[in-house]
Amino acid sequence: MAANWLGLLSIGVFYLIILGTGIWASKKARHEENKSPGSRSEVAMVGGRNLNIWVSIFTMTATWVGGGYILGNAEVVYDPTKGLVWAIGPFAFAMNLVLGGLFFIKPIRSKNYVTLMDPFQEKYGNTVGAVLFIPALMGDILWVACILGALGKSETKTLRMPHSKSMFVVSGLYSVAYTDVIQLSFMLIGLWLCVPFILTSPHAANFTVAAVTNVHQENWLGKLEPEDTGRWIDDILLLGIGGICYQAFYQRVLSTATDAQAKMTCYAGAVLCPILGIPSLIIGAVAASTNWNQTTYGSPSPYEQGKAGMILPIALEHLCPFYISVVGIGSLAASVMSSADSALLSSASQLGRNIFKNIASEKTILVVVKVSVLLCGLMGMALAMTTSSVHLFWVVSADVLYSMMSPQVICIFFLPRWVNQYGACSGFVLALLLRALVGEPLIGLPDVLPLPWDKIQEDGHRHRLFPFRTAIMLATIGTILLVSQLAEWLERLLKRDPKALSCDHVVAHYMFTCEINTSSGHAAYDLTISCNLPA
Repeated sequence: MAANWLGLLSIGVFYLIILGTGIWASKKARHEENKSPGSRSEVAMVGGRNLNIWVSIFTMTATWVGGGYILGNAEVVYDPTKGLVWAIGPFAFAMNLVLGGLFFIKPIRSKNYVTLMDPFQEKYGNTVGAVLFIPALMGDILWVACILGALGKSETKTLRMPHSKSMFVVSGLYSVAYTDVIQLSFMLIGLWLCVPFILTSPHAANFTVAAVTNVHQENWLGKLEPEDTGRWIDDILLLGIGGICYQAFYQRVLSTATDAQAKMTCYAGAVLCPILGIPSLIIGAVAASTNWNQTTYGSPSPYEQGKAGMILPIALEHLCPFYISVVGIGSLAASVMSSADSALLSSASQLGRNIFKNIASEKTILVVVKVSVLLCGLMGMALAMTTSSVHLFWVVSADVLYSMMSPQVICIFFLPRWVNQYGACSGFVLALLLRALVGEPLIGLPDVLPLPWDKIQEDGHRHRLFPFRTAIMLATIGTILLVSQLAEWLERLLKRDPKALSCDHVVAHYMFTCEINTSSGHAAYDLTISCNLPA
């Protein structure tokens, strides 16, 4: 029972600090509203576009280094079927932020947009923009599910009882940004505090030896078979490019004062993300080197019990001294929310600004944002209860955006002269259809479409080796461009001759040459017949 009360106390202290920071930030937000030329809703979504550079670096980093990132890295390294070679998150997120800084900051900041949906509505209109909001919303909800799943696993180990939690945003981006600073600090200090005790645990073998030797399970380095290369590259591109389609990314780069500060925020985050992922990678490696039968956890191992997704809090609890584990798990439980508030605010911001802005007042939009935070949180919580794997939600969230949204983002920013609403809608339908046919066990979609290199598993499901997500993304870009150009060609044709496609006025001309041989000589006649083709 002592563990319950101490765990509850540690989480309570951390959350009170975060709450106090949020309340202070809300007062700052009200002060900024009076100074900012923008509307109240715009201040809530992107601040006053004058966020301090250090705060923006912290909040950008904390957005990516959340519960899914930390628990997902440890899960992949510990999983004997994967290993470190499949822990691509640190590299992919660094790649994501570098690409964002190099190519995506200038187009989104050049016209003072507020959300990622703004350029779509400007180019295609409100209706098409609302349709394209669907995959963005799906990605955010799955991301929230990933983070809430991480939170639940952390608090279950701390309190030794099921725990669910919902949250609300007090004052938009300011509260999110400043609480991110506190949450990231908790995570950094709490996890690094536990690492020395994890490494010196008497129940763990030398983890450097276990990297290449099968000690208590398969070595934690893992291996990449030649047949898995396509899927491995697909996963890297999935997180590296798909992450650019999160509204949370654009909220950070839009909240800074200048393009240079926005780029510095991205590049600093690209350096910090891999560094902050090191503790979870170490903990996952030590967990893979541990004889769990000798610990208070007992046998069978967490992997054999289907609890690989909880390996980080399990390792903290059973491989660290009691008080150290309480501090570590408590700080982890408090800090995993550093991405949840970002995801909730991003989806709510797009819903309020891009769906309701033409039919609601400023006050109503702010109410919509707050209600949307609650609804998205509830949907994410419901999804979080459907699987024990944090990493799976992490990947599927990016999958939705990479397959369905990244082609649209690339086209709207870099090929705006070559695309229109017809191509955008066609690309959306194609991506949705192909992704549904490929299937997704997490949400119950059957794998109907056969692909090259598929392996049929014992349960009848297909193990995909073909990089289908990248293939869908490229096919969608091609479809958007092709249909857009075809639509423009037809439009130009109709402008030149409005009756060109009317079957009632299409005239066919036939010419015949008739040769007549008579006794008096040879004669040739040309005969032309014109007729209207029937409708």
